Amino acid sequence: MSTGLASVWAQVRGWVIAVCVAAMLLITALAEDHAARDLDVLGYAFVVTSGLALAFGRRAPVPVLAVTGLCALGYNAVGFEVPAVAYLFAVYAAVRSGHRIITLVTSVALLLTLPLAVMASPGDGPAGDAFVQARGVLELAWLIAAGAAGEALWQAERRANEAERTREETARLRATEERLHIARELHDSLTHQISIVKVQAEVAVHLARKRGERVPEALLAIQQAGREATRELRATLETLRDDGETSAHGLDHLPELVERALGIGLKTTLTIEGQRHDVPDAVDRTAYRIVQESLTNTARHAAAATASIRIDYRSDAVAIQIDDDGTADPGAELVPGVGLLGMRERVTALGGRLRAEPRVEGGFTVQAELPMVRVS
Repeated sequence: MSTGLASVWAQVRGWVIAVCVAAMLLITALAEDHAARDLDVLGYAFVVTSGLALAFGRRAPVPVLAVTGLCALGYNAVGFEVPAVAYLFAVYAAVRSGHRIITLVTSVALLLTLPLAVMASPGDGPAGDAFVQARGVLELAWLIAAGAAGEALWQAERRANEAERTREETARLRATEERLHIARELHDSLTHQISIVKVQAEVAVHLARKRGERVPEALLAIQQAGREATRELRATLETLRDDGETSAHGLDHLPELVERALGIGLKTTLTIEGQRHDVPDAVDRTAYRIVQESLTNTARHAAAATASIRIDYRSDAVAIQIDDDGTADPGAELVPGVGLLGMRERVTALGGRLRAEPRVEGGFTVQAELPMVRVS
């Protein structure tokens, strides 16, 4: 059951209990043999109010405790020999909410003043010392039972909450250990190979320049890509180790992606629309990764000559569109790869939308809309 439905059901249940208690108390009061008195209407009002007040017991247990106690004193003072059932429910709710001290003080005050109200009431009802003492013992027993029930449930809920916190802490600890394991694996398996690629490219560039030869653009692109991969891997490892949410790359780094694309011969343009403003970190990171993955796929698979990037800053979202003029077939079935699945997962996690498909006029398009929300 969702939180909203559970809340509605709790309110409905509270009102049902309150109406039932009020009806029971009213029937008890009507069953008594009352001579016509001006105070009867006031007594019935106290009886009904004490029952209906229970509807607010979960949201305001202490005020309901006070209202039901005063109503019990009120209808006993005008001659209604109706048990303080509503007050018992209020005691249970207050103790269950953790208000034990104020419940104890209020109950002691009620037990001391209720006999006085009974003895001072008008009419011919039994108000002798023996009756008052017997009624006081019975009410004390019921109060203890109601308080004990509330205390038992409060302790059970507290233990359940502690167990839940323990499970969450254990899960966080396991997640931290897993992140450290992944960080170690990435470091051992990737750092060495990337470093070799970067060093070999730098040596080749150095030797070509030393011999006075023209350095091939592809070699410069490999050199730059190696440096960038090293920086990104280091940032990823630090994020895994620290469980941080801050990435070194965001929308501000898109010009660097464009320069790299130009360096490998992909004519790329970047267009910014709308009023540029700060965006949540999760949106910033995801937008960068979508553009990065799209350009990577274009360079690897699309055989495209041009690509365009459009970033539209809206009041409630950031819209991204990357188009290329590659060889994608509009009629072919799209089989998403790991990169596209990763983009879709990132966008879905933010509650956004993603379209990735061949264009009718040729090429491929990736369109994403990331809502302006802060993800904790």
